Amino acid sequence: MKGEEIKREVLAGLTTFFTMSYILVVNPAILSAAGMPKEGVLFATAVSSALATFLMGVYAGLPFALAPGMGLNAYFAYTVCGQMGVSWKTALAAVFIEGILFLIGALFGARRAILRAIPKNMAYGISGGIGLFIALIGLKNAHIVEGSKATLLKLGEITSPEAVITLITLFLITLLVKRKIPGSLLIGIVFATLLGTLFGKVSPPGELFGLPQPTAALKLDFHQILSLSIVPVVLTFLLVDVFDTVGTLSALCTRLGIPLSDPRVGRALTCDAVGTTAGALLGTSTITTYVESASGVAAGGRTGLTAMTVALLFVASLFLYPLINVIPAFATSPALIYVGFFMAQSLKKIEWENFTEAFPAFITFIGIPFTFSISDGILMGFGLYGALKLTEKLLNE
Repeated sequence: MKGEEIKREVLAGLTTFFTMSYILVVNPAILSAAGMPKEGVLFATAVSSALATFLMGVYAGLPFALAPGMGLNAYFAYTVCGQMGVSWKTALAAVFIEGILFLIGALFGARRAILRAIPKNMAYGISGGIGLFIALIGLKNAHIVEGSKATLLKLGEITSPEAVITLITLFLITLLVKRKIPGSLLIGIVFATLLGTLFGKVSPPGELFGLPQPTAALKLDFHQILSLSIVPVVLTFLLVDVFDTVGTLSALCTRLGIPLSDPRVGRALTCDAVGTTAGALLGTSTITTYVESASGVAAGGRTGLTAMTVALLFVASLFLYPLINVIPAFATSPALIYVGFFMAQSLKKIEWENFTEAFPAFITFIGIPFTFSISDGILMGFGLYGALKLTEKLLNE
């Protein structure tokens, strides 16, 4: 690999990391609602993400990063532990069992078969839907759009510092991308953080270094794991993980330009499974491949070196967490919006003249952002796809 290519891959890794580094703040906040220690969850988040992502780079050779999945952590904290009253230690045991089942499926080709079975038009719809989904997250974090009881969504505080910074930074990113400047998205994130400081929205850290302790590691409780109330929890973790992983990998592979039948995709599933199992032991919810990896792909990431860079940054985050915590959510909004645009380009590849192929892809595309769930959007699309194909077959007989 040439020096210029190495530089590009490292910059792509930096871009991916800073785009998804919010998980270091958000995951402890969510899981602490289940009674878990924030410090321990932070340690587990950083270490399990580093382990799984490094494995993705070395074993699968793909520029994708992994971390505790959003949505799955909320299900863990608010549904399993909150509504069902399951202890977080038992819930971690359920995640561990799910990870083992995941690993068995990955090693014996079950998940690879699912990936290969995805119709190409559905893959394009998933990619576009996730693109719109993360663009919506970026707009929401920037206060450009906000919730409304009357119209569901409405224009937010467009003159707020967060919105102004996002719009200025998005314009900068557009210029940088147009001129093909390496690391355009990373430059945008740093620029937005600096602007946030000028606007008084970013405060300097109280300290430069800090090392969290693994207070949630090896706390799994298997005593109730075979009870009738826990078995559905394991299956739900597995089902949601399947659709999140399949959806995200299919979208990322589409943007990377590799087929889902590529052996590296199968190895990526194994990395995901190992990450989930290790994450449960360390003290966090399900690990999954992150759609924010698309920011690294957009920045030029093509090989496992991008993922290895992200992994090393996760390790560094254990020591530099106070500095990482300075980066506000709105500073990543311009990158997320651009990545949404980048991923939505796959929609032009859909066979729009073929109704039974295009309409389910369209429902998937709108279902993901409108339900605010990758898995729900995919379920809607594939349900319709199966129904239309069955009807078409019956009518032609």
